[in-house]
Amino acid sequence: MHGERAILGKGFTLEPSGSTSQNLRGMLENSDKFLTAVEIETSRGLLMAEASRKTAELAKSLSEFDQVDFVSLTDNPGGNPHIRPEVLGQDLLFRGRDVVINMSCKDYNRNGVESRLWALGSQGFSNVLALSGDYPIGGFKGQAQPVFDIDSVGLLELMSQMNDGLPNQMWGSVGREDRLEKTNFFAGCAVSPFKKLEGELMTQYFKLALKVRTGAKFAITQIGYDSRKASELFQYVQNNNINVPLIGSVFILTAPAGRFFNRWGVPGVWVSDELRDIANKQAKSKDRGRAFFSELAAKQIAILRGIGYRGAYISGRPQLKRIQGILEMADSFGENDWKDFAKEINFAQPDEFYHYEQGDNAGLSSNEVSKSYLASKTKSSRTKAKFSVPLQYRVGKFVHDRVFTEGSLGFKAGKAAYGQIEKSKKLTGVAHVLEQASKVPVYHCRDCGDCSLPDIAYLCPESQCVKSQRNGPCGGTKAGKCEILDQECIWIRAYDRLKPFGDETKMLQRPVVFRDASLRNTSAWANTFLARDHHGKQNPADSDNKA
Repeated sequence: MHGERAILGKGFTLEPSGSTSQNLRGMLENSDKFLTAVEIETSRGLLMAEASRKTAELAKSLSEFDQVDFVSLTDNPGGNPHIRPEVLGQDLLFRGRDVVINMSCKDYNRNGVESRLWALGSQGFSNVLALSGDYPIGGFKGQAQPVFDIDSVGLLELMSQMNDGLPNQMWGSVGREDRLEKTNFFAGCAVSPFKKLEGELMTQYFKLALKVRTGAKFAITQIGYDSRKASELFQYVQNNNINVPLIGSVFILTAPAGRFFNRWGVPGVWVSDELRDIANKQAKSKDRGRAFFSELAAKQIAILRGIGYRGAYISGRPQLKRIQGILEMADSFGENDWKDFAKEINFAQPDEFYHYEQGDNAGLSSNEVSKSYLASKTKSSRTKAKFSVPLQYRVGKFVHDRVFTEGSLGFKAGKAAYGQIEKSKKLTGVAHVLEQASKVPVYHCRDCGDCSLPDIAYLCPESQCVKSQRNGPCGGTKAGKCEILDQECIWIRAYDRLKPFGDETKMLQRPVVFRDASLRNTSAWANTFLARDHHGKQNPADSDNKA
């Protein structure tokens, strides 16, 4: 297939990954055009069924509408089973329309993810939006078991390495390694800036930086109706040299959607009581609020363009005629009208944290870092905050620094001890039991064998995160709470533990973590000392220590 089309039967061809028909990369990297994207939500059932047929017709009409620069196809949104996006995207691709495939990690392990990426590349899809995915809420004869073997950051890392050519160990060879043909994925990521708490927001910013370092070439925001937060994200990206084009979400609101979002019906998406009430009032008009909601969307597009975003990502199952009307309205506004719109569309959560001070325009961010945030980072404030840090963290860090940190006397002793212990199956079993006896009561250890306690301020992602997120928080939190569990997100708790010591900004300045499933039910201590876990694999110097 290299360099030419593969012919699969009469009239059917596949383009290699990175086909010239896809130019999203070129539009973002070689132009300053403000892009328009439309999200199409795939449906459940056969493609020829009525619901799917309407979706396919919309996709076809969008492929012929020049004002839409690319179409994004969802991947089992809300954790529900739908047709794969590439099934619908194939027709769009052959019509010359740019397609972004949404790809989440909830339904596949890493091998399934890689397999699907090979299929996408072979079919000619190169634009992929990497998502961790929503936790499943239903399924055939009961709720589906989510996978979350890797997360969105791991998916970005996989695509990056596939673009470089994945190593391929040859069967029957010793030490010989080939590389697979390079792919040409243009990867994007999501970011959720509409967060209430400091730790909830800052960890989103830190994770965005990690995603960009890992290979994300564009970022699409979560749905939100707070212009100041949209402005702040742009400001943060600029000020912290996070080189990524931002595309803002514009969901065409309805009264039912407003009520649903107000109840946190979609993980990470919230509509204020005020906006919900406005939507309900507008829905009583003759057109059920259609004109108002279209104007709201047009104003959001104008705001994004004015702030400096590279595009708008329109969702809400709109039909072509309505999309066209919204875009025409957005283009009809005056050059500075967006500043007034920003004051209008400024629906914040109660007592919401902002990293930057409010600008002269109440609906926009200034370039000045929040005074209260800076005050909380002073030496005296940090010293005072240390008293609230739980003993669990203090003990964990104390022991880790002296025993599990490479180069320490404790690490050298542990390495020597476990080198001898593992020569005896009986001693290995006894040592493992003693390890679990100390870790289970304190950390709720699940015996994964590839411990991430030091990665997340001594909080276990296996027992305390339903998605086992090891590379930062997902975007599904609701005012700091997990989207599934009735408890605070472990990444916010980790942030609050690290901040008094000045370590919070460094929490994701590290390599991407992949948990090795082969280590489950083995000693995490042994795996650390003998460089078998992800800590050892991240350090090439440890390769000679691997057992």
